[in-house]
Amino acid sequence: MSTKIYETHLLIVEDDQGCKKFTLEENFYSLGRDQNCNIRVVSQFVSRRHATLVKVPEENNGYSYRIVDGDAQGKRSANGLIINGRKISVHDLKNEDEIIFGPNVRGIYYILANTQPYVTVDSPEFDITLINPCMTEEKDT
Repeated sequence: MSTKIYETHLLIVEDDQGCKKFTLEENFYSLGRDQNCNIRVVSQFVSRRHATLVKVPEENNGYSYRIVDGDAQGKRSANGLIINGRKISVHDLKNEDEIIFGPNVRGIYYILANTQPYVTVDSPEFDITLINPCMTEEKDT
């Protein structure tokens, strides 16, 4: 039996509308108050295209996310990003990093690891034949 680690990447955002949870799986996300952003943040203090999240592959076949201030074309946001208390324009996110987008607007990044045991079966003794229940019913004659 082997053990494989499955990771779930989450971004929890608190803005003027409350708390929202986003499961991160895509290669790219735009964050901001613009309607067309993948992750919409509702606040007058957040730029239309405030930040960009980019999936970054890691050596162990896993991945993490990098947050970049501004949009994909390099235009920075008005207020910038404060990550874990420091103003930063680019940051490789780690579990429980806090991102401040503006007054009363923040996000927290989580990496949740779920370890699931799994079995690799190459033996005929584990032959599983699926039977349709209708095939086992006796017919009235």
